[in-house]
Amino acid sequence: MRHVPNLRIEQYRTIHPVRGGSAPGENWGYFEVPFGLRIIASDGREQDTSGWEHVSVSLASRTPTWGEMQHVKDLFWADNETVLQFHPCKAAYVNCHPYTLHLWRRVGENVELPPTILVGRVKEPTP
Repeated sequence: MRHVPNLRIEQYRTIHPVRGGSAPGENWGYFEVPFGLRIIASDGREQDTSGWEHVSVSLASRTPTWGEMQHVKDLFWADNETVLQFHPCKAAYVNCHPYTLHLWRRVGENVELPPTILVGRVKEPTP
């Protein structure tokens, strides 16, 4: 996650109605981003996180878009960090809210990515 203090998220920090507040500048806590994005974040240092950085992103009446998830990724992680969105087997599903998506990263680990050619050709910059 971004270095602390993470000033990109500070303006969105607020008090969660059940979980309470978090310390200014930290990458964990509850955040409300304009357009209705609600975020619960963990920096992987708290008890019961098992070393995983995690953000839970939800809206009241729809699932977040790719662009909204990318915006959240940019708020919490650096450009050179890869985060994951898992699709587990059905037996491992946990669905506490119908319009929530999650981003994950194991603390201190980089994830190997498949070759970009498997997604498509990378466009060469135009001179």
